[in-house]
Parts: sequence; C-alpha cells; structure tokens
Amino acid sequence: MSVPPSFAKKKQSIVQQLTVPDAEYSDASPKGQVDCGIRDLIADINAIDGLVTTSSCAGRIAVFLEGRKKCTANGSNPLVEFEEQRTSLPIAGAGGKGGGKWLYVSHELFDMNSNTNQGHLHSLFGTKQVSSVTVKMDTETRYVHLKFEPMILHVLTSSLEHAQRVLASALSAGFRESGAINIASTGNESRTPMVAVRTTGLAFDSIVGYASTDEEIVSLVSEHYLETLVSVANERFKVNQERTSRFRAALVAAYPAPLEGNNISPATSMAEDWEHPVLRKQRKRDEGLKRQQDLKDLKKRAQQQREVVEIVHSEHEGVLEFFDDDVVGM
Repeated sequence: MSVPPSFAKKKQSIVQQLTVPDAEYSDASPKGQVDCGIRDLIADINAIDGLVTTSSCAGRIAVFLEGRKKCTANGSNPLVEFEEQRTSLPIAGAGGKGGGKWLYVSHELFDMNSNTNQGHLHSLFGTKQVSSVTVKMDTETRYVHLKFEPMILHVLTSSLEHAQRVLASALSAGFRESGAINIASTGNESRTPMVAVRTTGLAFDSIVGYASTDEEIVSLVSEHYLETLVSVANERFKVNQERTSRFRAALVAAYPAPLEGNNISPATSMAEDWEHPVLRKQRKRDEGLKRQQDLKDLKKRAQQQREVVEIVHSEHEGVLEFFDDDVVGM
C-alpha cells in the first residue's frame, strides 16, 4: 500500500520530534511531555508505515480553575472589550474553558495512602477550607472543577483502509465515541483520514470550589468528599487502562506483520487469517443481507415462473375447448 509523500513527510517530522530526549522535549500539553502510560502504544502505532500519532493523553485526574468569564453591563450584551481592559487574561468560553489554570494534573492513578495528614487533598489542590460559604455566586464566578478525563489519541492515517483498522480496534476496545474525519479526498490530493480514539462514558466533572474576588481559591466541599471523588477517578482510571490495553492488542492484531522493537509478547500476535470482531460482525451482517436478497429474488423468479405456467395452461385449455365445440357441431 503506497504512502502519500505529504503523509510520509509529516510522519518523519513527528517521529523525529518524539526521539528528542525528555530533558529537551516539550509540547503544548500541560505536562509538556508524552505520558509514560501511553508511550508503548505510541511506539507501536508509529512503527506502522501508514500510521502516526499527532496528539495523545493517557488519561488524567485534574483540578482546573475556570478562566475569566464575559462581563455584562446592566444585564445587557457582553462587553468583552471592558473585560479585556480590566485584566490581561483571555476570556473563557462556555464551561469556563480558555484562560483557566491547572491546579493539579496527574496522568497516573492517585496514591490514596501517600499522605494521611488531615486536609492533604485541599493542600495538594490549592483550595482553602472555610467553615461556611456565604459568598453569593453569580454569572462571573470562576469555579474549580475536579475531573477525570479518559485516554484520547489522534492518529493520522495514510489511507481509508488504515483508518478503518484503527477505528475498528478503538470501537471494539470500548472507545465508543471514536470517529474519523477527512475521509473524502479533495481534488488530486490523497486521502489521509484522522482518527480520534476517545470515549466520554468514563469522564466526570465535579465543582469543588471557586475563586473569590481577591483570587483566593475557596473550597465548597469537605476533605472526605474530595477523597470520594478521587477514589471514583481511580476506579475509572483502571477501566481506562484496561481499554487502552485492549486497543493496543487489537491494533497490533490488525497488522499481522511483526513490528520491530514493539515489546509486544508473541501471545498478542494473531494468525494472518484472523479477522477483527467488528469487521467480522459487519461482514456477517452484509452476508446475511445478501442471502435475504437472494432468497427474495429466488421467490420472485419462482412466482413469475408459476404465473407463466398458469397462463400457458389457461391458453392450452381454451384451445382444447375450441376443438371440442367444433367436433360437436359437425
């Protein structure tokens, strides 16, 4: 399968960037580096000629402070210019995204036994506990969210066939909101679909605090409630890791040829005639529909043949009656 030159050039650039030592590597993510929990998967994907990863996250437990929201004058239309003059921070969009601040980010399971000091999570997340909250919330209140976000991975592919393999592997592993874009060619350019491997079923987002007018981060929940949320995030992180492992195994199985340096055990490999469950299901469905159509066509032809026989038989009886009347008249 030929690889478009534009794809090959882009893949070469991405792979070269990933080979940079950790001390020198940096990207646009909050961490600035590729997550350890996803590096082997990325190595497997990039070892396949027709695939290359463009962005990734192994999954994360995070605490996030919303960005500044739009200000209104007398309840009328938003005055964005006024807000931009009042602060140098960008205006946040819906949900407080944009211009916010990460108070805590972890791409690994949270160790609940790492510290048993009272108020440990509040201290770690940078939120202040108060005896009671008397501040009235309004449309400008900036909330603090504790959230879990499952793995997300973007894979650029050199053809529609490659995209189908990646997407089938993702869907079978439980990443049910996965999808592909750029599947139709434009002009003379070859198709290079982008596949997003993702799921929203494991994600959750809970408001745990807010930013006061003097920029102090105030908690709205107890230490015990934070512990409960972190425990829930840990359980979902484990499921996320299991699905990531299944996706890795399914993708490697979809490319039977051995991958150099992939560190995948021989048990993961499949025979060349192995068929992915999702593709097998689709094939069986197509075959079943074809059999149904063939049966309908067969019944239709049989009915047509019966109608022809009945017409011929009717005409034959009419001829015989004509001859019988003629004989009687003689």
